Amino acid sequence: MRLSAAVALVGLAATSMMAGVRAEETPKASDVLDLGAKNFSDTIKENKLILVEFYAPWCGHCKALAPEYEIAATQLKEVGIPVAKVDCTVETDVCKDHGVQGYPTIMVFRDGQPTSYGGPRKADGLVSFMKKKSLPAVSEITTDKLAEFSTSDKVVIVGVLPKDSKKRATLEKVAKAYSDDFIFGVIEENPDIKGEGIVLYKKFDEGKNLLEGDFTEESLTEFIKTYSVPIMDEIGPDNYASYMESGLPLAYYFFSNEEQRTKYSADLEAVAKELKGKMNFVYIDATKFGAHAVNLNLKESWPAFGIQNVDSGAKFPLDQESELSVENIKTLAQGVLDGSVKPSIKSEPIPEKNDEPVKVVVANNYKDIVEDLDKDVLIEFYAPWCGHCKNLAPIYEKIGKHYEGSNIVIAKFDATANDLPVDTPFQIQGFPTIKFRKAGSTDYIDYDGNRSEEDIVSFITNNAVHKVDVKVEEQKSAPAEPETEDIEHDEL
Repeated sequence: MRLSAAVALVGLAATSMMAGVRAEETPKASDVLDLGAKNFSDTIKENKLILVEFYAPWCGHCKALAPEYEIAATQLKEVGIPVAKVDCTVETDVCKDHGVQGYPTIMVFRDGQPTSYGGPRKADGLVSFMKKKSLPAVSEITTDKLAEFSTSDKVVIVGVLPKDSKKRATLEKVAKAYSDDFIFGVIEENPDIKGEGIVLYKKFDEGKNLLEGDFTEESLTEFIKTYSVPIMDEIGPDNYASYMESGLPLAYYFFSNEEQRTKYSADLEAVAKELKGKMNFVYIDATKFGAHAVNLNLKESWPAFGIQNVDSGAKFPLDQESELSVENIKTLAQGVLDGSVKPSIKSEPIPEKNDEPVKVVVANNYKDIVEDLDKDVLIEFYAPWCGHCKNLAPIYEKIGKHYEGSNIVIAKFDATANDLPVDTPFQIQGFPTIKFRKAGSTDYIDYDGNRSEEDIVSFITNNAVHKVDVKVEEQKSAPAEPETEDIEHDEL
């Protein structure tokens, strides 16, 4: 299962940059292989498994990754897994051939086939991921190797099943789905469990959990999702994706200093333990990720608490005008779980006048305008800071004028100042995002063509139920390519 996380901060300085280095000292040879047009194909063919970074020397994220990548290369060299890099400012053809569009791009080549790596960019995360990739989905282990195997990673799942058990196929199927995340093994007998079952070993909380007796693919998956995350941990770039993958509501406690962190810790962790398997609780450092509170419709005032449904995006901030107490936190959590608490919807005021060619949509009039089934609707989701959105604005205004007064609505939505309704069947990942809904339909169609007046009008003509005869002047310049800018967030 794919995991994805933001760039982690690193603070390790290269030895060659330290003051006072003696002239006679020679820097340590790098364990990272340099690849280019002359040796890339042969190196990939010669190695069953290899990690490759495509980078640019000027890239800040690449510079931050470099020392961690070196450490990972040295550790992985010991287990026979090579680590390499390609300078895309020099080896432009190699990078183009592999579809590199940003830096760093990290790929895992297994039997010559590339897959994108989106996991942690710290040495231990890189090493853990590649070791998992080097193993079969489920490793056969013996009793004398159990202790070593069960501590080989942060979370290790071991099936206790005889060789003829049909449950081995179930374990294998789940293991293949989660092979990027966890190490799986199978053993015929295990002193930690009587008879058949599953043991989840972990380097936190109670150390291990048992799923005894019969199990299904669904119950095993649920068991792993529930117990593979700590009762309450501090969230950051390296573990954010695992919480997203769990599918459980995520409760954030924002703190800005150690006193705030520990003030409620015992009581909070008791609530987290009580709701284990229903909701995940985390600490979050507001000095690093304070803007994430704004995403939850909280003010940047600490400490603070909020809950998010990771599937729907629904937000439930704890009222900052009331006391931040464990009782109020528990009441909010229970309300989210039983559905008695309504989500918070951030919205700009509904415009008093909305008679311009491009209709202004905010959260509180979204359904009235965008989901009016009598009309075709083209809507742009934008951010005020987005350069591509600014370039599109005059073109979009022209398109609005073409359909003014018709049953084809051209609309725009500032997605930084408004939340989508919680039942909207998509989330915005970049700007601008343009979608179209046909009259009479609740389905949305993505527009991913060139952002020219001619191309957008052609798209509307081909898809709209209502027909408007539009004449577009011949285009004199190249059409704007459909690039997007990622949503600005706080590295989580």
